[in-house]
Amino acid sequence: MGRIITLLKNWMLPVAIVTGILLCLAVHFFAGPGSNAEQDITGIVKELQPFLVALMLFLQFNKISPSDLKLRRWHLWILLFQILTFIALALVTTAIPHGNTRILIECAMLCFVCPTAAAAGVITDKLGGSLSETVTYVVLINFFAAIVIPLVIPIVHPSGESTFFVRFASICMRVFPLLVFPLLVAWLIRYTMKKFHDWLVQFAGWAFYVWGVTLCLSIYLATGALLKSGVSAWMFLMICIVSLICTFIQFKFGRKVGRTINGDPITAGQALGQKNSGFLIWLGYSWMTPVSSVAGGLYSIWQNLFNALELYNQRHQKQG
Repeated sequence: MGRIITLLKNWMLPVAIVTGILLCLAVHFFAGPGSNAEQDITGIVKELQPFLVALMLFLQFNKISPSDLKLRRWHLWILLFQILTFIALALVTTAIPHGNTRILIECAMLCFVCPTAAAAGVITDKLGGSLSETVTYVVLINFFAAIVIPLVIPIVHPSGESTFFVRFASICMRVFPLLVFPLLVAWLIRYTMKKFHDWLVQFAGWAFYVWGVTLCLSIYLATGALLKSGVSAWMFLMICIVSLICTFIQFKFGRKVGRTINGDPITAGQALGQKNSGFLIWLGYSWMTPVSSVAGGLYSIWQNLFNALELYNQRHQKQG
């Protein structure tokens, strides 16, 4: 039994990815595309996932005090990289009014501006990076994304149907409750129920296993979004390539910045490279060309394959 648990722990990422894909395919093809059963199961997954994300964050935040959240120089560098790349690509779209090239640029825009995934801290901690610095950047990029995205979206898709404040509120309502509420609850317990907090800290490592289940559900939803996208095989291939390039650039650039500034490539690499793919899918479907949301599902797969490779390399280095 112990060997099975160790095996699952070591191969959590690929197991979660494969399980999520297979579950989605099984439900889609056996229950029937668009059937009530498929909709009910997908609805349960959508309801369950935010709860698990909040639980995972709560377990993590018990290890962090407010004094641990400090702004670092590398935070500013990768923040500028995300925002300026997003704005530059938005300006490029003004010269390309329509067509597949424009859609691919929109895909890249979403991949670059998407806030860091709440789960980034789990992998960063597992790889030996700084959990507190990752959480600091998660809060920072979500705050700036909520301001920058509503300001830039009208450049790409001019519309009088919604104002900046409507778009800003929409993003805040989708992101901040999951991020801020677990943080506040963890800190409330830290300063009002010390013994209970000390007891909770011993379960912080469980965040990794909660994240594994959350990842499985995320891949389930991402696969479902890909199946329902209706994009052509050629366009799907091109979005695959674009999202893969975006994944590679951000992990590599983040690691280079971290290594150059403070000698910690892991933390900055994960903070920039690991995205909230659910937010990416929602943003593409809600305010951009709907096909661009496919990039979110593909980015989710690429980033987790990259994480699986990193964990595999780390495990073999320790064994060696």
